[in-house]
Amino acid sequence: MEKKKPIKRHTALQPLSRQHHFGLLFSWKLRKGFSKNIAPERLQKYAAWFFEEEIKPHFEAEEKHVFTVLNEDNELIVRALKEHRRIERLFKENENPEKSLSQLEEELDAHIRFEERILFNEIQKVATESQLQKISEIHSENVTPPEYSDPFWEN
Repeated sequence: MEKKKPIKRHTALQPLSRQHHFGLLFSWKLRKGFSKNIAPERLQKYAAWFFEEEIKPHFEAEEKHVFTVLNEDNELIVRALKEHRRIERLFKENENPEKSLSQLEEELDAHIRFEERILFNEIQKVATESQLQKISEIHSENVTPPEYSDPFWEN
């Protein structure tokens, strides 16, 4: 099997890519929680915290500063925005937490991979230096992993 080359990410987009890594870890932690039969309410509490701390500000930054590099009717942007709304709804779903968290874990994972492998590559290909500079100004280079008080995924 041929090994994929790592994606060379422009420095302006690297903090967002690091946040994407945290999103993939979030999905992994949910999977781990399901495999350990952690109560759905406990997982939902973690998801609500992660949404407020990480996802909401991340989506806002992407939509305001990164997606604007491409036209709003660009099919990649249309898809990304549609996925943002869907993911947000899954984070807020309270009716059937087990089902919605399971869907969230899968859809967030797929969305992040789409942004990393397709959308960000297109953005860094067409962005001007001035646009990339503007993106880099809104992010701290020192993106730290979020700390949650109930590490249910451990042990």
